[in-house]
Amino acid sequence: MVMVYVDGTPGRLPGRRGLGEIAGRLLGSVPPTGLLLGGIISVQFGAALAKGLFPVVGAAGAAGVRLAFAAVVLLVVWRPSLRLSRRQWLVVLGYGAVLGLMNLSFYEALQRLPLGIAVTIEFLGPLAIALAGSRRWLDVLWALLAAAGVALLADLGGDASLVGILFALGAAVCWASYILLGAKLGEHTAGGSGLAVGMAVGALVIAPFGVAEAGPALADPAILLIGLGVALLSSVIPYSLELEALRKIPPRLFGVLMSVEPAVAALAGVLVLGESLHPAQWLAIMCVVTASAGATYLARKR
Repeated sequence: MVMVYVDGTPGRLPGRRGLGEIAGRLLGSVPPTGLLLGGIISVQFGAALAKGLFPVVGAAGAAGVRLAFAAVVLLVVWRPSLRLSRRQWLVVLGYGAVLGLMNLSFYEALQRLPLGIAVTIEFLGPLAIALAGSRRWLDVLWALLAAAGVALLADLGGDASLVGILFALGAAVCWASYILLGAKLGEHTAGGSGLAVGMAVGALVIAPFGVAEAGPALADPAILLIGLGVALLSSVIPYSLELEALRKIPPRLFGVLMSVEPAVAALAGVLVLGESLHPAQWLAIMCVVTASAGATYLARKR
């Protein structure tokens, strides 16, 4: 039996035998580490696929297609009720807005930076959550190591785009907010209903940017098919896995367990996009990965 929390009170998933209930039971049986690893692999290879859309629909267009398809799939699967309390609506709307802006900022960064670099900088968001409030001097060293890695990425003979770095930093802020709001969403909504409504909100938030940049290209069936694949890999699968993981572990631990994300992103960029990184860039990525792994180790000791 899958147990979820609605307004802080344990309860069962809705009794109907639909796709949502089946998905909820399957997700509930997977340990949080497995959920996070599956989400990481899915989202990074989905990002690599999305980058192929940029020359046709632009970064905003790709983000819009991704969230629109993801919202449709999640709404069909979970069939959420819109009868939410005022508090639930505030959480869902905040989560959706942050989700939309996070995707838009990340894709704008990805248009200007290699995948591994964009994700490494964006990863400062969850790492900040992991280190927030810590009083251990070693955690200060992890934070400095991560900062050194990002500084190294930003100072490689002008290779890195300053605008791209700023967009990636914006995505980092949104990602930190997403983690905190995602935990609240898991507390106040059942199954994936909150995620489905939040995804729809996120799609509406960035829709004007996507339509303005992509224009008629959004009607191309080939573009829509690829967009559906991106939505499944980058939104539906990973966000569902992450939301379920956030129900089982605190936000701080969630952040540090994502330590392999930059390395997986760099690998996806190499394998799917043929992006090559300098040794110094790999070193910078490993600085951030090591910082997160160190923070993870200390978190387990607490």
